[in-house]
Amino acid sequence: MSTRLAKQGRLIDRTKQIVFTFNGRSMLGYPGDTLASALLANDQMLVGRSFKYHRPRGLVASGSEEPNALVGLGAGERFEPNQRATTTELFEGLAAQSQNHWPSLEFDVGILNSKLFSRVLTAGFYYKMFIHPKPFWKHVYEPFIRQSAGLGKAPDKELKDADTYEHFYFFADVVIVGGGVAGLQAAKTAAASGAKVLLMEQNAHWGGRAPVDGGTIDGMEAEAWVTKTLDELRAMENVTLRDRMMGAGVYDHGYLLGYERLTDHDPSKGGPRHRLWRIRTKQIITACGAIERPLSFAGNDVPGVMLASAMRDYVVNWGVTPGKRVVVATNNDDAYRTALILQKAGVEIACILDARRLGGGALAAEARAAGIRVEDGRAIAKVADGKRVTKVAICLQDGDGQSIEEIAADAVAMSGGWSPVVHLWSHCGGKLTWDDTQAHFRPDPTRAPISHDGKAFVVTAGTSSGPLELSAVLTDAAQAGATAAQGAGFPAQTADPASAETMPETPMEPVWLMPANADIQHRMKSWLDYQNDVKVSDVQLAAREGFESVEHTKRYTTLGMATDQGKLSNINGLAILADTLGSEIPQVGTTTFRPPYHPISMGAIGGEARGDVFQPLRKTPMYDWHDTNGADWEPVGHWRRPFTFLRDGETVQEAVNREVKNTRENLGLLDASTLGKLVVKGPDAGKFLDMMYTNMMSNLKIGKCRYGLMCSENGFLMDDGVVARVDDDTWLCHTTTGGADRIHAHMEEWLQTEWWDMQVYVANVTEQFAQIAVVGPNARKVLEKLGGMDVSKEALPFMEWRDGDIGGFKARAYRISFSGELSYEIAVAASEGQAFWDALMEAGKEFGVMPYGTEGLHILRAEKGFIMIGDETDGTVIPQDLGLNWALSKKKDDYLGKRAHLRSHMADPDRWKLVGLETVDGSVLPDGAYAVGNGVNGNGQKNTIGRVTSTYFSSNLNRGIAMGLVKQGPKRMGEVISFPGTDGKIYEAKIVDPVFYDKDGEKQNV
Repeated sequence: MSTRLAKQGRLIDRTKQIVFTFNGRSMLGYPGDTLASALLANDQMLVGRSFKYHRPRGLVASGSEEPNALVGLGAGERFEPNQRATTTELFEGLAAQSQNHWPSLEFDVGILNSKLFSRVLTAGFYYKMFIHPKPFWKHVYEPFIRQSAGLGKAPDKELKDADTYEHFYFFADVVIVGGGVAGLQAAKTAAASGAKVLLMEQNAHWGGRAPVDGGTIDGMEAEAWVTKTLDELRAMENVTLRDRMMGAGVYDHGYLLGYERLTDHDPSKGGPRHRLWRIRTKQIITACGAIERPLSFAGNDVPGVMLASAMRDYVVNWGVTPGKRVVVATNNDDAYRTALILQKAGVEIACILDARRLGGGALAAEARAAGIRVEDGRAIAKVADGKRVTKVAICLQDGDGQSIEEIAADAVAMSGGWSPVVHLWSHCGGKLTWDDTQAHFRPDPTRAPISHDGKAFVVTAGTSSGPLELSAVLTDAAQAGATAAQGAGFPAQTADPASAETMPETPMEPVWLMPANADIQHRMKSWLDYQNDVKVSDVQLAAREGFESVEHTKRYTTLGMATDQGKLSNINGLAILADTLGSEIPQVGTTTFRPPYHPISMGAIGGEARGDVFQPLRKTPMYDWHDTNGADWEPVGHWRRPFTFLRDGETVQEAVNREVKNTRENLGLLDASTLGKLVVKGPDAGKFLDMMYTNMMSNLKIGKCRYGLMCSENGFLMDDGVVARVDDDTWLCHTTTGGADRIHAHMEEWLQTEWWDMQVYVANVTEQFAQIAVVGPNARKVLEKLGGMDVSKEALPFMEWRDGDIGGFKARAYRISFSGELSYEIAVAASEGQAFWDALMEAGKEFGVMPYGTEGLHILRAEKGFIMIGDETDGTVIPQDLGLNWALSKKKDDYLGKRAHLRSHMADPDRWKLVGLETVDGSVLPDGAYAVGNGVNGNGQKNTIGRVTSTYFSSNLNRGIAMGLVKQGPKRMGEVISFPGTDGKIYEAKIVDPVFYDKDGEKQNV
């Protein structure tokens, strides 16, 4: 049984006890414990069930590589599933529940999958089984799979997460991920150059494995050296140290994500729970250490079978022994350290099974001298199945699994060698090379991740680079610190690493299966991926069935697809695949490492983007005035715009009618600040805009405006707006309200991925300006009353703009119109938007000024036959459908969408075209209604020949007006077509010209 030792445990505080619960059962632990160490101290060996077979599973590791000990933490609004017990720090009142079982952890009916069906639930079972017979998929297979899928229980969607999260932005010259002795040495060297250094460590304690594994550094114990070095780093102003912070992912251009756990260890502290660091740096050093590999033998998943390094972690760090009588199985000298430490802690070592025929070196000799039985060339044949280890069968490593002895034991320590943590190195394209001596993949420094300037920006340090001996680790780390500092532009420092001494080790020998010639029965019980229940036999079957690519094998078997992302299973799985294929491991290759390195919370990803700010509302500078003066709000993208301004006793329709008539007859003001405003600048800006828009923009004269259309590469209309030429290399492009961010991203995508050699800069300045449309017959009068710039027809003709002073405000006036009336759009600084609005309202009283909203805007433009993106377009409409052929330039060779317009179906004469629609009785057509023609289609439904795109009641015309797309519409003028309504009524409408008001445009040109 596992138990707490009386004295050991360097990380725990024995002066205070902590009460926590596991599956409702109260247990005791100490500050400094992890949930895993506290469970072991309470002899809780069984911590969960595997995904597929529901086999009993116990702790295997002591860190983030742990595949089995996933628990649900907390309750109610603070419940979170799939948290690793090994990385969860104990605190008072912690409540944990085990997962993936029913009705209980100890008695789970799912174990029948293992006992009765394991022979058929092999690799690829789902692909082979769930395709026949076809009707079964919908009614049998899919419901069953959905019921069985997933680990843990999802939080109650009705409960709001009680915690808060935040994002933090940080800039450094050198960022070091990993606070072991290698990370500390690298930080010390880099910081000595004067570089700004950030050093992060994912655990609450520094020093990594060195304080546990022993050895001396600069003549002192490893732990003392760690303390001394930390003090030196804390005294340096250019060094930032953060514990409980993980390097989550490395991205292009020196971008790094850090994941900091602020209050998980003490929820009573208050404040944000997690912080996501968005870091920009010149150089990154990964000093993430190495992960010990398990051994594959029958029963290697029985609770009590653990990594040898994890066992000594639990003893040294937390004073917990995993058992009273332990068998150690290894292919390297490192596991002897565990045996010696366990023995000193009072644990009986039943036997050390060294798979190497010649055995170990100095450490093996020390173990023998301590009276420990050591057997060379021996292996574990099998561990007896059950909820904990009871006995271990021994066999020859070179044999087929025939047992030669059985040993009573309650725990097994296994060590299959060490694999450098290469994930962060690989995230951004770093390549690996195979090390035959250590039998692992390590980073290839000649193929490092490259930044945009062609320089390597990721360096590895310590065991992450490959060396495992302490002195070599420190030497490599010092060199990494010097290299990174120099790469960040600081003077090269002489690498002066700390000196270290450890016991010499005999070379390891790769052991991928115990015994080497195990029969099928043993291979079917030898586990590679603990969480997903992938066995040695599964990988061998996948290879035989033709899945020779490691990526295909991964997906066919689910090897490495569990939440630990293959940290323990990948190398062993690759080796089994290579052996089955008769190939070498380097030829098989590796799977792809993707961020994050370790799962991070959804809350941290979202940060402040939750609740009311999940999608922040965007408000114009005049928002408060609108709200106070009766605005009936309408969501337009992320913006809120007034639909109309209600007066006492008015209906919405009455208010809209009033605003529309007044704008035509007197003076209307529209808050147009939401329209997108993109500044496009640079020597190639004209050429770029010629490709973006269907019409020419490069020949637009300074001071002039031009209406432009923008199509996707598929030829479909995606945005429109007025473009103004500011100077020789600057244009300002207006977009639709909902299009600013989208079109900005569209432009940037083409600049960055296709036309990267163009010298063009695009800036979204939408929110830097307030823009007010001054519309109606009295528009010029009110501006002249305010005084300042000349806004006469001669000084500011239609489709031109000028900078100047209006009423004491620095302004830019655009002589453009979306209403067909005399109109000016005046842009002022956003900070002056409300003051300018107030000035217009005051000056306009004598001219009948009245604000109008988006519905009035729509009616005014529809009366003039002007299109609206999103109404007349739906992602399938091209300019030609809307009668906008005139906006397709014939002067330039190409633009986005031009080639698409040449496709046969784009030039089809039967395409639906824009027309005006007038109901025979003057009523308003239903929005979106479809017109029906003669005959029926293959489904027995009437053929559709068109649809309504915009429909309104026009108070100026005193009848309903509409625009629509109709098959061959312009050729059918005067024809009456039918529109069935959802109210059961048939609406009759005549096809007319889409311009209902002032067809010649006389009013806008005055």
